[in-house]
Amino acid sequence: MSENETGPTVPCPTCRKPVVYSTENPWRPFCSERCRLVDLGAWADEEHRIAGEPAPPPPEDDPEAY
Repeated sequence: MSENETGPTVPCPTCRKPVVYSTENPWRPFCSERCRLVDLGAWADEEHRIAGEPAPPPPEDDPEAY
């Protein structure tokens, strides 16, 4: 990460292109709307996950658990 006069420069999480991380970039930390949507699609397809134990299933005898 490097610093310039408008903010730090970081690699885009999707394409690795250098991008200025500032409030002037509407897609930060991404370089474009396309890269933001590619990342969102990866989360929706469960290609990305948050590490940890899986959540336990809800009890079957509790109709309000669904």
